[in-house]
Amino acid sequence: MKNLLLRWIINGFSIILASIVLKGIILEGYAPAFVAGALLGIFNAVIRPVLIIITLPINILTLGLFTLVINGFMLWLVGSAIKGFEVAGFIPAVTGALFISVISIIASLFIKD
Repeated sequence: MKNLLLRWIINGFSIILASIVLKGIILEGYAPAFVAGALLGIFNAVIRPVLIIITLPINILTLGLFTLVINGFMLWLVGSAIKGFEVAGFIPAVTGALFISVISIIASLFIKD
């Protein structure tokens, strides 16, 4: 439970950083960032595996790079679901998802499961 809360906080901070660094990710306050972090975690746990299975042939043809598009779609979906958090287009969604993933991977190196 402690690790789940810590990962949620890391997701929230990475969304805040993404909105500062990247154009096209608009954040109105800190609360929507943490709600978006929680919803992104839920969407990645529930919807993302289904999308990866459905798009498996495309993923194989692109050697896994289509997963970036799926991650961008997840971020865009969260942005459309939460008031105060907006992702303005395909390129900001993919770059934002990549940015958030890199921060999450780096932070996961320091968290024991």
